[in-house]
Amino acid sequence: MTSTKAFSPHSPLGGTQRTLARLWRALYRHRIQEPGAGRGWRPNGAGGIALATIEEQIKSLEEEIGNTKYNKATQGHIGKLKAKIAALRARKEKAQAHAKASGGGPGFEVKKSGDASVALVGFPSVGKSSLISKLTDADSNIGDFAFTTLTCIPGLMDHRGAKIQILDLPGLIKGAAEGKGRGREILNVIRSTDMVLYVVDPFQKSHFEILDQELWKSGMRLNQQPPQVFITRTKRGGIVVRSTLEQTNLTEEEIQGIVRSFGIVSATVTLRTDVTDDHIVDTLAGSRIYSRAVVVINKIDLATEKDLERTKSMLPEGWPILEVSAKTGEGIDEMKDFIFDNLHFMSIYLKPQGKEADLIEPLIVKDTSTVRDVCVKLHRDFVRKFRYARVKGPSAKFDWQRVGLDHVLKDDDLLTIITRK
Repeated sequence: MTSTKAFSPHSPLGGTQRTLARLWRALYRHRIQEPGAGRGWRPNGAGGIALATIEEQIKSLEEEIGNTKYNKATQGHIGKLKAKIAALRARKEKAQAHAKASGGGPGFEVKKSGDASVALVGFPSVGKSSLISKLTDADSNIGDFAFTTLTCIPGLMDHRGAKIQILDLPGLIKGAAEGKGRGREILNVIRSTDMVLYVVDPFQKSHFEILDQELWKSGMRLNQQPPQVFITRTKRGGIVVRSTLEQTNLTEEEIQGIVRSFGIVSATVTLRTDVTDDHIVDTLAGSRIYSRAVVVINKIDLATEKDLERTKSMLPEGWPILEVSAKTGEGIDEMKDFIFDNLHFMSIYLKPQGKEADLIEPLIVKDTSTVRDVCVKLHRDFVRKFRYARVKGPSAKFDWQRVGLDHVLKDDDLLTIITRK
């Protein structure tokens, strides 16, 4: 049997090993390292061998996934390929972040303001600029041609006591996640917002699917909860899988294989849900954004009932959907409520120490807010000088319970913050 032991091209060798060594030296002599290249090999077009770039490796892996039928038998293999892609993208993002820190091209500078932010996402000329002009005081160019908006235009919508920042972004196109049409810059802004508002044209059949795929590739998981998967690297012991329930989608060996494909050889994997390959890969990537999303179907003044039904059939089941016309104004008032309600705000009533609670003008915050979030919203000094807080209402076990900064608040709570002098 031929030995597979590692060798040096300069060590004493037998005939077979000398042949392998000559091949190794030829590969080494003709290789071409490209910026950001990975470890794959490909012909360089001049009789030599070149290292494949990260983009080429990702494309090759994606093609293999596309050519593999997805079912229970192949889920583990596809999961390994996805893990490799996630690892390659992490390397690519690290390289890009380094290049940006060294001085990159121009980006979008968007200062967040208000109680929450919403990104209008759609293809060029679906009516985003018209909608933001109706909803806010933003002055966004409007035209009947593609690519009217060339930069990010923020507007502020004041509704039901909340100030909501609406962002009109340049239209996304297919390939945005790979950088086409300033795609990466646009997607980075979208990732930083509290909610994605898709604007869909009922006359364009595949727009939503393309847009949703681009956001998925950028690491956004819309209207999903983070999976209950926890991966802790260890120094030794291999991949140990622990689960609190029966796993029906993946075997233990398949889960271990996916984790190894990401480049981790020793870790403890704790599962508190019936996981899929995507759950494992998303946890490994560690850069996923879990955000809310809604859909607005524009141009209903031109669409027939059949057009609208066809469009709705192509949208995810259970997602909030609203029909509007930016041109006639139909549904615009309802759209303001639609945005407010789906951001899931809650009202917190403040009671200054020794004074009566303000029950007329509550503080509007997100439904995931803690006492710390309220302190930051009121003034940055509140966190630095914080001693404790007292809460009365749904989140308290008893009236005026003493709590800390990490206490999670609920709608209609009364809150008193005690600070150092």
